[in-house]
Amino acid sequence: MPRQHISRTQRLRVAATARNRCAYCHTAERVIGPFLEIDHIVPEAAGGTATDQNLTLACPLCNSHKSDRTHAVDPETGVLSPLFHPNGQVWHEHFEWTDKGAVVVGKTPVGRATVAALDLNHPDIVATRRLWIAVGWHPPVDDLRDAGGRAVNPSGA
Repeated sequence: MPRQHISRTQRLRVAATARNRCAYCHTAERVIGPFLEIDHIVPEAAGGTATDQNLTLACPLCNSHKSDRTHAVDPETGVLSPLFHPNGQVWHEHFEWTDKGAVVVGKTPVGRATVAALDLNHPDIVATRRLWIAVGWHPPVDDLRDAGGRAVNPSGA
């Protein structure tokens, strides 16, 4: 099956929906270096389409770890769980920041399975996040608020 074309206009829409950051680890495109990639949330190989609802932005690390997966094992329960769906689920319901924003923690089976499968806390990226935190680039400001708009403490305390 040939890959479906994603136009520049569609990429701009997808990027705006993702707020120009990785939908999984929330790394902003402006700080990562390489451009973020278009990710098919449900891979084309599994019947996913190139519709805005099935597309998001992903950093190269998250996208390479996610690959064509849609499910992974929740390390806490050992049960297979769907991966986070950025266009159908709310990030703050499944994840939170600890260590001042350097470490992302899964709060639900979906969050924990996604953190594990995408290796969101690889030591190299955690070290890099600490540098971004030091210069005020991370975590994204809206990640420091809960779904009700209240400020949250990313220190985990």
